[in-house]
Amino acid sequence: MTALAFPVAGLLALTAGGHLLLPFDGVITLEGKIASKSEFFEDEKVQRILMKHGIRVHITRMGSRDIATTGFDGYDFAFPSGQPAADMIKNDRKSKDAYAKGHSAFVSPIVLATYREYAETLRDNGLARPRQGVGADENSPLYYTLNMKRFIELSAGGKKWSDIGIEKHRTTNGNRILAQTSNICEANHAGTYLGLVAFVENRNTVPTDNAAADRVARMIKPTLVSQGLPSEEMFKTYEVPEGKGLAPIVVVYEHQYFAYQIRHRQRTGKPDSQRVLLYPSTQFLTEPEYIALTPKGDRLGELLASDEQLQRRAMELGFRVLDTSGKATSTELYRFLEDQGIPAPASTAEDTKATLPSLPLLERMITSVGDCPPPKQTPETSS
Repeated sequence: MTALAFPVAGLLALTAGGHLLLPFDGVITLEGKIASKSEFFEDEKVQRILMKHGIRVHITRMGSRDIATTGFDGYDFAFPSGQPAADMIKNDRKSKDAYAKGHSAFVSPIVLATYREYAETLRDNGLARPRQGVGADENSPLYYTLNMKRFIELSAGGKKWSDIGIEKHRTTNGNRILAQTSNICEANHAGTYLGLVAFVENRNTVPTDNAAADRVARMIKPTLVSQGLPSEEMFKTYEVPEGKGLAPIVVVYEHQYFAYQIRHRQRTGKPDSQRVLLYPSTQFLTEPEYIALTPKGDRLGELLASDEQLQRRAMELGFRVLDTSGKATSTELYRFLEDQGIPAPASTAEDTKATLPSLPLLERMITSVGDCPPPKQTPETSS
């Protein structure tokens, strides 16, 4: 028998058994603070899956650092984009004996999104090399490995695109070579990129005390601050035609690029061959952690970590889903991309794995480099 659904007050859903689930009839609304992973909860398929479980989510979008440093009254969960902000939240909740329970479901590496002319110019200068995978077009690779040390040296030295031959690829740009981020005081990806640059500039070593953190922060500040830190939504800038002139290289998450290519393939029948990814030769895998702030919020956390439909949808949105052992795997994601007609990048064991400084030292460096206000103490939340 086919179950029929009729709109009631603009919101309804069908349970797995075909029963009509009406508003306020077994449905709970969870309030959450979310950073860059908000698009997951805004996805219609995710919303339908959650409604089958009687859950509706209302989100407040803000940067990861803001999530961690503002109050939690009235919220059921927090979902910053990386571990540093998650650790800040958990440490604060623990100090106040407040409810907090973490769940991990998927991850996404930090990458640099750019355009073919810029990637090929870097390749001409020995800074980038194709990272070919299954189904790749040898003449138009979508993925490159970027030599981070040499890239940072170019940027720190004030080199401009016109200095390294961008005109050869029918593009003119006299601006300085930079990878642009969102506000370093607010966004996890910006703070993570700072940590990655610091690691490379400190000879692949993590600063371990205040003196070392201050020294490295002074070293990298001119390069990072001169970006201007203009936009809170870097990927949307990258997608539009004007993006090439505004920010030719932007720091984003891998899943954002994959999701874009999937949408482009569905819309046009082929991937966008002009927008490409640079994988830093020194990599850091961001680990967003969902933190339940109430028992109701924990119900959603359990679903994110265990529900097969939600995990499948996360992969379809470009995330690397954790396997049963809790480790991130790219195998299923790459297979899915290939099924969608999107070449997948080649896996490599050659890249250096970057490590972030301890949370207090990272916060110290972010505050110094970005001239940020110090983190606020979050008020205790009753639960």
